[in-house]
Amino acid sequence: MIRKILAVLLLSFSLGALADQHIQEFKLPNGLKVVVQEDHRSPVVVSQVWYRAGSIDEFNGTTGVAHVLEHMMFKGTKKVPAGQFSRIVAAAGGKENAFTSHDYTVYFQQLEKSKLPLSLKLEADRMANLQLSAEEYAKEIQVVMEERRWRTEDKPQAKVGEQFMAVAYQAHPYGRPIIGWMNDLEHMTVEDARNWYHTWYAPNNATLVVVGDVDPKQVYKLAQQYFGSIKPHKLPVRKPQTEPEQKGERRVVVKAPAKLPYIIMGYPAPSLEKADEWEPYALEILSGVLDGNASSRLNRDLVRRDRIAVDVDAGYDMLNRGPSMFTFDGTPSEGTKIGDLEAAIRKEIDNLKQNGVTEDELQRVKAQVIAADVYKRDSMFYQAMLIGQLESVGLSWRLLDDYPKRLQAVTAEQVQAVARKYLDNDKLTVATLDPQPIDENAPKHKEMPHVH
Repeated sequence: MIRKILAVLLLSFSLGALADQHIQEFKLPNGLKVVVQEDHRSPVVVSQVWYRAGSIDEFNGTTGVAHVLEHMMFKGTKKVPAGQFSRIVAAAGGKENAFTSHDYTVYFQQLEKSKLPLSLKLEADRMANLQLSAEEYAKEIQVVMEERRWRTEDKPQAKVGEQFMAVAYQAHPYGRPIIGWMNDLEHMTVEDARNWYHTWYAPNNATLVVVGDVDPKQVYKLAQQYFGSIKPHKLPVRKPQTEPEQKGERRVVVKAPAKLPYIIMGYPAPSLEKADEWEPYALEILSGVLDGNASSRLNRDLVRRDRIAVDVDAGYDMLNRGPSMFTFDGTPSEGTKIGDLEAAIRKEIDNLKQNGVTEDELQRVKAQVIAADVYKRDSMFYQAMLIGQLESVGLSWRLLDDYPKRLQAVTAEQVQAVARKYLDNDKLTVATLDPQPIDENAPKHKEMPHVH
């Protein structure tokens, strides 16, 4: 009963918090969407520009170009020379950075509220006036290749993850790494980056998200002032790129220097495509049942009770432009075989399929998942991230209100149903790390923080 009361209180709090934070949407004549959320708790503003262009839009031979262009966006315009963008924001007391994903590329600043015009002016300038010089490109592509070496090639678990995606997605571009294959980076040219910029970086392919101590009408005026003169252009037709149905289990083994083995297991699962779908919300609750907290099933049974794993996780993300996947990953305890950990995970899955979840367990997980969402929304940056992500995958920020209600409506029967439907062994992909001896004298690449 206490857990049911907690879930109801959290739901009420979440909906009340959203009601207090007004969101307004505008659209400029050139197609730029502007979404503004008022949050007057502190004199701060978060500004984010989301381009609906990520590695999903790349072609073979140019993998990694979306991420390379993200780096090049800091390399100057006529008004802002190379290296000055970050210095200008820092001089104004702000923080900035960017990131590239499968589905989108995002540029953001966090500043004192009176500095919002500066943020919009800088972003509008590089949306329209980026100078892509061969000299700057030649330097930056070396930085990107070093980033790949440090983040992927020197990290055995990252190598397993890369191979897992390449095997799980045999037709869909999600199978290609966001940072790109090294051979493609080595042969990429500044012209490839220019083509990407001129193809996708347009106001009609972007969303400006502003959250903070602002007046939405004033934000719209500023957006019109700085972005309004940028001309839209015709975007390429995006083809569906549907992944064919998997007809049997797939496996890949990666041999790399490491201390312990590692495993990733994944099952194809749907993304959220329409507001009235229930399966993605049931999959979200299923993820919480298996790996929501210290008392969740995987941690309770495999780590604490049986001590078969050092760590084991389950995950699911409903917000994608393409298909999603329900995944498990873990590291076995020293002396435990990787096959034993896989068998233990499969046993947990079979138990859930056969016996479902208890009502008590369901209510506890709902309370925890909703609480996590409420606490995250206390951050202006996270609020902006939620809005931008929803808009960039083709949904609407209006779904924010529905999220707690949809989770609360999930039944124990629905959780069991999605487990039976989607955790199908004939659709399973497994990637494992076979640890090799570590050469302590091997050259190590320097850490590459994602800054420009």
